[in-house]
Amino acid sequence: MTNTANAGNRWVAGARPRTLPAAVVPVVVGAACAAGLHDAIWWRASLALVVSLALQVGVNYANDYSDGIRGTDDVRVGPVRLVASGLAPAKAVKRAAFIAFGVAAIAGLVLAIATSWWLLVVGAAALLAGWFYTGGPKPYGYLGLGEVFVFVFFGLVATVGTAFAVSEQVTALSVVMGCGVGGLACALLVINNLRDIPTDSKVGKKTLAVRLGDRRTRWLYVSLVSLAFEMTVVAAVVWRPWVAIAAAAAVAAVPPVRRVLRGAVGRDLIAVLGETGRLQMVFGVLAAVGLVLSR
Repeated sequence: MTNTANAGNRWVAGARPRTLPAAVVPVVVGAACAAGLHDAIWWRASLALVVSLALQVGVNYANDYSDGIRGTDDVRVGPVRLVASGLAPAKAVKRAAFIAFGVAAIAGLVLAIATSWWLLVVGAAALLAGWFYTGGPKPYGYLGLGEVFVFVFFGLVATVGTAFAVSEQVTALSVVMGCGVGGLACALLVINNLRDIPTDSKVGKKTLAVRLGDRRTRWLYVSLVSLAFEMTVVAAVVWRPWVAIAAAAAVAAVPPVRRVLRGAVGRDLIAVLGETGRLQMVFGVLAAVGLVLSR
């Protein structure tokens, strides 16, 4: 029983739970953007959540597999990686990634049938982007383009896509809020890559953090966190005033921003990763409540 429990714990750790707010928040905010719109169908939001969560888990396992077989995770400060640490065979981790992607594909297919076949195109792009982030012969995550993937798919696409799935409308409000959500999702990746600058530089993994360097990457993190609140101000002024209550999430932003600007490195940045995830959740809940109250 203990061995089974330990194995289960390893796979949970390998799924990187601290990154899951990046999958939950855009769906919650996107659904809230659809509140008050005509003919909203709410059960579709649950399927959008399945797609988003499964895609995030799939990306995490895919990164674990691809980085592991390349040897780029052999020296690592951050959360456990299954392949690099020898906790699971590479083939098993790859299979887990494909299972998660398969769950996302099935849920996305149901959404496409219920709404528009164009969602299949978007879904296929998300799956391919998720795999080739660190997979394939020329992974774009090694070229400094990971933040683009996160902003587009865990910001704009997830938020706007959820709002569309619920209401079958693409609104300017969902686009603006998607930009804010994408900022926080990117902030998570930036912290992860900031922590790994020393090891990534040695193995030739040229993330955006490696390209920018330590100091500029820290200010990029602050800018991305700020973007979430700036977009909320726009949404409050133009469309739904009550969404301004999301500004209260700034309290949760203070600890991680302070740590980053004070020069936290190595394991101290693991704490920042958790704090940024909590900031995402607080921001997402408050923004969703404000959006619904203003509908």
